Formats: sequence, C-alpha cells, structure tokens
Amino acid sequence: MKTLTILTIGIIAAFAHQSASAQTIKTETFKVFGNCGMCEKRIEKAATGDGITKADWSVDTKIMTVVYDPAKTTNAAIQKKIAAAGHDTEKEKASDSVYDKLPGCCQYDRKGGDTSANHSHH
Repeated sequence: MKTLTILTIGIIAAFAHQSASAQTIKTETFKVFGNCGMCEKRIEKAATGDGITKADWSVDTKIMTVVYDPAKTTNAAIQKKIAAAGHDTEKEKASDSVYDKLPGCCQYDRKGGDTSANHSHH
C-alpha cells in the first residue's frame, strides 16, 4: 500500500509541475515590418534569447509569433530587440540609422507599412 501511495503522490506532483510550467509560458503575436526571406532570418534571429522558445515571422502576413517565459523576458523587450535589428514593430520603431543599413530589398515603406513589393527571389 505504501508503494501505491508513493506512486500516486509522484504522479500528482508530476502533473502539478506540468501545469505550473504551462502557466509560465506565453504565446503572443504582433506585427513586424519587412519584405523577404532575408528579413525573416534577421527578425527571427533578433527575437531569440533567454526565455524565448519560439520566434516565427511570416513574410506573407508580417505577423511574428513568439513563445516565451514571462519571468525571463517581455513582449515589449522582444519588440525592442527586433527594432534594434532594423525592423519596425507595432509598438517599437527602428532607429533611422539601423534601418538605413538594411539591404535595399529589406527597406519597407515606413510611412504606411506597405511591404507588398515582390521579393520572392530571397
């Protein structure tokens, strides 16, 4: 009977730990401006770091999906990192000096956010 009780306690503890871990992970999406596959690599690389388990940006939709631990980073911090790499987000604007250093094909229309130019060659 002791073995069964210990096993039951262990299973309950494992599920409780899983539930607690699941609650500490956040998935969020936000807009990031860019044009092509080169942008995608740069944006996703900029969004990596401590506490971030997934960073996926869509060239077609301009939507970034991040999965992260809010105890280690924030949505705002992730958007600042992306802006520091030269790409405007819905909450952060890249500095002109960094944006100007992007390859020509990666320089999107900053006024209207129009990134509809065809850059499928990347």
